[in-house]
Amino acid sequence: MSGSTRPLIIAHRGSSGERPEHTLAAYELAIDQGADYIEPDLVVTKDLVLVARHENELSGTTDVASREEFEHLRREKTIDGRRVAGWFAEDFTLAELRTLRARERVGNIRPANTAFNDLYQVPTFDEVVRLVRAKEAETGRTIGLYPELKHPTFLLEAEGIDMVDLIIRDLRQHGLDGADAPAIIQIFEVTPLQRLNQRIDTRLVLLIHPEGGPYDEPSMRWADMITPTGLAEIAEYADGIGPWLGYTLDPETMQTTSLVADAHEAGLVVHPWTLRKENGFLPASLQADGGPAADGQYRRLWNAAIATGADGFFTDNVREFVELVEGR
Repeated sequence: MSGSTRPLIIAHRGSSGERPEHTLAAYELAIDQGADYIEPDLVVTKDLVLVARHENELSGTTDVASREEFEHLRREKTIDGRRVAGWFAEDFTLAELRTLRARERVGNIRPANTAFNDLYQVPTFDEVVRLVRAKEAETGRTIGLYPELKHPTFLLEAEGIDMVDLIIRDLRQHGLDGADAPAIIQIFEVTPLQRLNQRIDTRLVLLIHPEGGPYDEPSMRWADMITPTGLAEIAEYADGIGPWLGYTLDPETMQTTSLVADAHEAGLVVHPWTLRKENGFLPASLQADGGPAADGQYRRLWNAAIATGADGFFTDNVREFVELVEGR
């Protein structure tokens, strides 16, 4: 997956430092800025269309809470063990969802992005793929897709919706189901990845959270899964891991851990998340004056991250990461 002397630049939800995340505008800007891959998080509509949202709960990233016509769809659900109230993509048809407009999720940290609130629809995965194909034709370069399936076990158990079937359907439709396809599927759960591994050749990545373990395997713990033994087991069904950045280096001391080397020894690539520049996302020791929206000493962290030898990184700030990588 790495295949080059520099790390892959993966646009986390698009160029989400400059546009509301998971909009076609955010993805296109990331491509124009030089991203190798764009990352759409995928949820699903009532009529089984994959769409790009950070979560299946919609009020944090759309105007749904202000739309009286959808008040009857407000629900409370227990998702991955946590009680959540709001409006959920799987309760909307695509036609209903398309009437909503996207909004900036962290306006306190990215106030400039709020200028773009209510301009964009929620895109379907099909539209994201077609955007990528259009930009490939325009630029003459290959642009990868790195979709994440959100809460697939919850959706299967609680709603009867099988996201594994749906992503395979869409990947095959677009010719992205081969080992050499410019696509990588990522999930925070084990069983859906194992099912995908049995059915398609598209590359697969297990995401690794800083706390707990995979929802679908209550007896497993992330801390055990990133040991050499655990990594060897992951390599039986995945091509790589997407760990929280703090697993690969101590953000206070910048000291590298053994995770990248251990994963490489197991034959896995490593794509940590997430490189961001604002104080609100940085450890206290790297924060600068100006409040949560101001830029901190992010280059120190990013350079230390690159020094871990990881194969690629998710970043919200594509422009700055491209400049840093190309300037090394």
